[in-house]
Amino acid sequence: MINYFALTINEMGINKIELTVIGTVILIFPILFIYASKNLDAKGVFEWMMEKPNDWIGKK
Repeated sequence: MINYFALTINEMGINKIELTVIGTVILIFPILFIYASKNLDAKGVFEWMMEKPNDWIGKK
């Protein structure tokens, strides 16, 4: 005999607002992560440093 164990959303104490926030984060996080990863590559940072050499940390 196989016993499956699962809790419903109500048993976990998650209401509709929390479920909406969780769903929104699940959808938005991967998109923003990919976007940030493309903008924070070494080539992009190097190009930024060459454009604005006076803005480097510790330069002032």
